[in-house]
This record gives sequence, structure tokens and C-alpha cells, in this order.
Amino acid sequence: MSIQFGRWNFDGGPVDPGDIEHASALVAPYGPDGASCYAGDGIGIIYHAFHVTGESRSETQPHRLPSGEILVWDGALDNREELTAALSGSLNPAAADAAIVALAYQRWGTACFRKLLGDWTAAIWNPTARSLVLAKDFLGARQLYYRLDERQVSWSNLLDPLILCDRKTVSLDEEYIAGWFSFFPAAHRSPFAEIESVPPSSFVRISSGHATTRRYWDFDPGKRVRYQTDAEYEEHFRHVFHESVRRRLRSDRPVLAHLSGGMDSSAIVSVADALLGRGRSEAPRLDTVSYYNDSEPDWDERPFFEKVEENRGRRGCHIQVGRQEDTSIEVPSNHFPSTPASSGTLSASAREFLACVNRNGNRVLLSGVGGDEVLGGVTTPIPEFADLLAEFRIRRLRGQMAAWAMAQKRPLLHLAADTVRAFLPPDWAGIPPHLRSVDWIAPEFLRRHRSAFLGYPSRLKFFDARLPSFQDNLSTLDALRRQVASCALPSEPAYVIRYPFLDRDLLECLYAMPREQFVRPGQRRSLMRRALKGIVPEEILGRKRKAIVVRGPRFRIVDEWRDLSNATPLMVCASLAIIDQAAFTRAVEKSRSGQETHVVALLRTLALERWLRRIKDSGWISFPHRNAPNTSFLAGNSKLAWMGR
Repeated sequence: MSIQFGRWNFDGGPVDPGDIEHASALVAPYGPDGASCYAGDGIGIIYHAFHVTGESRSETQPHRLPSGEILVWDGALDNREELTAALSGSLNPAAADAAIVALAYQRWGTACFRKLLGDWTAAIWNPTARSLVLAKDFLGARQLYYRLDERQVSWSNLLDPLILCDRKTVSLDEEYIAGWFSFFPAAHRSPFAEIESVPPSSFVRISSGHATTRRYWDFDPGKRVRYQTDAEYEEHFRHVFHESVRRRLRSDRPVLAHLSGGMDSSAIVSVADALLGRGRSEAPRLDTVSYYNDSEPDWDERPFFEKVEENRGRRGCHIQVGRQEDTSIEVPSNHFPSTPASSGTLSASAREFLACVNRNGNRVLLSGVGGDEVLGGVTTPIPEFADLLAEFRIRRLRGQMAAWAMAQKRPLLHLAADTVRAFLPPDWAGIPPHLRSVDWIAPEFLRRHRSAFLGYPSRLKFFDARLPSFQDNLSTLDALRRQVASCALPSEPAYVIRYPFLDRDLLECLYAMPREQFVRPGQRRSLMRRALKGIVPEEILGRKRKAIVVRGPRFRIVDEWRDLSNATPLMVCASLAIIDQAAFTRAVEKSRSGQETHVVALLRTLALERWLRRIKDSGWISFPHRNAPNTSFLAGNSKLAWMGR
């Protein structure tokens, strides 16, 4: 993995060496394994290495192709062997990923991107055609931002140098802020209107000062995986899931995995152990990190993750959260507070996690994100019913509805109504029940960005070549892409996050299987439970889903609100007409007294407020004077100016 920054002046004028030097200092903590650069006619590129695999240590980047094009690659190829074979064996097995990608681009041009499996970003400069290509893998787990104006384009994996190494102001992006409140912002957006991110599964070509975006790959709705027996589906799933975990164990350092005691993290750790035991992993060791809180009556994860540890014969790092002394402290840093997730503070448990990473020498963290969503963690038969309705399999539909009505103890008519409702326009459904308690968003702000605030809802289409369940899968994947894109890039220590449940081949397989394999009446996550028997402890596979009420976040909300209100009574969010402060105060009071509130939205509002205050107090942003707290935020042509310094 690596970090890059580049700038191209369209008039061919030299790039300011001071800007390059400043950008290099900003990205250095994220790429501590050496730096190199490329300078050409009107262009400058810097590369800071972060080595995760043995092969990456032999990379020379920026990489010059025989054609003269310059490649900067950030990522890990999952299908190195297949690509090397397809390239007629012209590379040795120990070739660095960048060299393989360079040869693939030389052979196939931008058509090579669809062939590259793994988490990656790439930038390719063509000095002859005077064009730049920026590309990202299908998931978008790594960011690649760019800032384009009539004079130049700058790009980087980080927002920091795009702001602080430019002398022009930027404005906050309203839609990004709206998305932050709900299910995360759209993956191609940044907090700033003038800066965009390359969309997942796409590349951006910049030429003559103009950018065009093209999607290079998508899932095939016509692909089907059909077997006669459950056992065949289970065997197929085991194979692709083992392969996904194996790919993400590619590291010459010990790999760290979250182990929560839930089914997803336990499956990753159990399968990884099996691969390590058979010598099918490059990683020398698998470490685990688990969180617990004995003060929470409903948080009983410790018996479950300890059961996995007992099976593997190795104890991981245990971190207690929710302690009275687990308070956040300000962390001195020169890092730019690029998103609301960049709070500038670290709790005691977060500091303990970073110490664990440092102690173990981990550079890869395995996350279970996505398992619940793609393998039937939410027990709803609606996508299956919608498929049967769209295929006019009425007899089968009636039988399945009757079985589900009995299992869920719901009237058959209600299930039928829910199925029909899935095909109706989202606006007809109104605010989802879980968001109706979020009444502190300013009405005008909500009206302007309703879709982002509601998580970009979509309806199923009846007359479509894609089955409704396939459409639902893509909508879920879009939400997962937004989630992983919102993760802040870690540094000090740096590490990369990998997602075994979001492997492209695995998702292709799951999307091609019948919906009834994943969710059955009374059987949540049916395929995964069946397929991993004997691999994951039975105590984990047999766990029943239950609502967990955690009190700690409520206490945190009250404490944070007290600190913020004592510092400055008027909220910046309110002065910019993002929220109604009186309504927000009432929601905090309800949370303090234990009443039903939207805890996640409260926490995100507080994070947004803390972020806005931090950037305002730092002098990096100039807020226009407002006489009234609810003056429309960014109305007309007004801008919140961010001053690079």
C-alpha cells in the first residue's frame, strides 16, 4: 500500500517545489517506508511507500512503463497468479504488484481495470497524450481524491495536501454533511464541494482541463448459481469464502483481526486459522483484538470471543471499553481534520488498540463489516417474495408467504403489503421509523438533501432485467461502499483494513444464488450457519440475534454536550442552519433521562459540531457572519472559505 500526491499544471508551467515539499511532509506519516518522486513538463508526483507484502519491498514507484507512461499504484492484487499467466508468463512469480499492473495496462489499457482484483487505487500519467487516468477498485475501500479547476488538477489518497497545498478556498459540501447524519455520504463525495473522490468501480480521465468518468465493471445480473442440494451450495460458499480470507492474509507481517464473538468475526478468525494450519497463508501469524464491557448488562460478548480463543489455543488482546477513566484526550497532531470522523481525540481504549498494533507489528486489520448485510443477517423475506412476484411464480409465492407468516407470527396481508410497498417510490413511504425521532435537523436543510439524509433510498423495479433481490443486493452494496469510504486513513501507526466479506468473487457468487439459501422461515443466515459447521464453534453459530441496549453512549452524549455547551453556548451547526439547537437540546435531555432517542444521530451531530468547531478555531476556515442562527447554510453563492496555510 502507499500514499501519493500529484499536481499537473495544464499550461506546462513548473509545479511549485514548496507545494511538493509541503505535501510530502503531510503524507509521510501514512507512508513511512521511503519516498520517491517524478517530475515532468508541468507535473510533479510524490510517492510514499507503506510495505505490507514481501513483493512490495522490491517496487520502484512511480513506475515508468516502456511506453513512457507513469504509474503510481496503491494496493494489493488478489489475482497475481492469474494475471501473470494471462500476460504470457513474461513476469517472474516474485514480481511486484505495480509491475504486473503496469504490464497489464500496457497490454489492455483501461480495460485492464476490470481484471484487477483486490483493494487498490491507481494513477497513470501519459506525457505524450497529456492525459491523466485515476482509477479505483470495485469496492472503493481506499480513497483517491482529486481537485480540478481551469488551471490545474491535484490528486491524492488524502484530503490534507489538496487543501493545505492550494491557495484557493473551498466550500463545505451540503450533501456530504446530510449523508453524514444517516447512512454515510455518497462514496464519490468529499466534505468539500471542490474536491471529488473517484467513484468505486470507475476511472476518471482528465484531459484538456476536463474530466470524464466511466464505470469499467459491474455485477452481471444474468449470472446464476443453481444446484440440486443444499450441500452443493454450502460447498461452493466454503470455497469462495476460504479464498477470500486467504487473499486478505497476504502480508509478510502478522495480521490482526477483530474478534467480537459474533458470527462474522469468528468465521474470519476460524477460517484464517484453518488456512494457517494448512500452510496456505503468507502471514506468519494471526493476532486478534476484542472489546468487552462488563458494566453493560446486555453486552455479553466475552464468553463468545473467549470460546473462539479456546478453540485456537491463543489469547488475543482484550480491551475494556466504557470505563469511567476511558475519557478522550486531545492528541497533538499536524494532521488535517478532513472529515467529521477526524475528531482529534483518542479514548483510552483507542490508545490501547494502537498500542496493540504497535506491539504486534501488524500492518493489516481484518474486519467483519458486510457479513450481516450480504449473508442474510436481517430476517426479511421481501426480496425473495419480490423475485417470485416478478417471475409470476404465484403458487410458490403463496406457499412461502404462508410459511413466513407462521414463523414471524404476522398476518399474511401484512407481508403482501410490505412486498408491494418495496416497488413504490421511496417518497411515498415517508421517513423510515428508525429516523422519525431525528427531529432536530433544520427543515429547510432536510428538504434540500432529503435523499442523502435518508441514505439514498431506492425502490425495486418490477419490469427490469435484474431480479428484485439482485437490485436489493446492489442497493445494500452501495450503502457498504459509503461506509468503508467514510473510514479515516490511519497513521501512527499506519495499517490497512481488509474486508473478507466484501471480496468481489465472493459477492458475485452470493448475488447469483437464490435468496432462499440465505434466509429461511425461522432460520437467519441459513447458508453461513450450515456451511461453517465444524469450522466455527457451535456456540457462535447457534447464537440468537437480540436487541442490545448499551448505556455507555448515552452517558457519552451527555458528557460531550456538557463540554461543548460550556465552551460555546451557540452551536456552529445551528448558526449554519443545519440543526435546530432547541430541538437538539431536548433530544439530549431525553437521552440523559433514558428515553427513546436516536443515539447514532445524536453522536454524529456531536461529532459534526466538534469537527466544525475545531476547523473554525484553527483558523483554517472562514465562516461568514450570520445575524440569525438559522440563516440558510451556504445559501445562494455564499461560501464557507477554507484557507490553506
